[in-house]
Amino acid sequence: MGMEATGRLHAIYETKQVSERFTKREFVLELVDNPKYPQTVLFQLTGDRVSQLDGLNVGDQVRIEFNLRGREWRSPQGETKYFNSLEVWKLEPARANAGNQQSRGQYGNGNSNSRQATANDPRDRFTMPPRDDEPRPGDVDDIPF
Repeated sequence: MGMEATGRLHAIYETKQVSERFTKREFVLELVDNPKYPQTVLFQLTGDRVSQLDGLNVGDQVRIEFNLRGREWRSPQGETKYFNSLEVWKLEPARANAGNQQSRGQYGNGNSNSRQATANDPRDRFTMPPRDDEPRPGDVDDIPF
């Protein structure tokens, strides 16, 4: 599930070596779709993506593309718990001209039907890209069943 968000870096944590082959770096993004009630959300970068935070500072405006991940864990006592993570795969400084389709790079698909962000629209906190399996205007279905 691919989503995107734009916000201000609220906190940046050090890279953690979780195992021999797994590293992660967490950061907090402040989403201000309603300035009276800002949301501070924890995201993570893993593997070679941890370096995407290098050179950025708390207070910088960034745009991220991420996936929602979840997993089930069962304790030795048989208790089941569920964990969620927001796995960032692309992080870049926010552009001043965010309304321009070319500068936003809406997942590189060139889909001009994608709704563009507006400053005060709460739906703009997370924007889903169009699904690859959905028909688009002008598509021809030549399957006979």
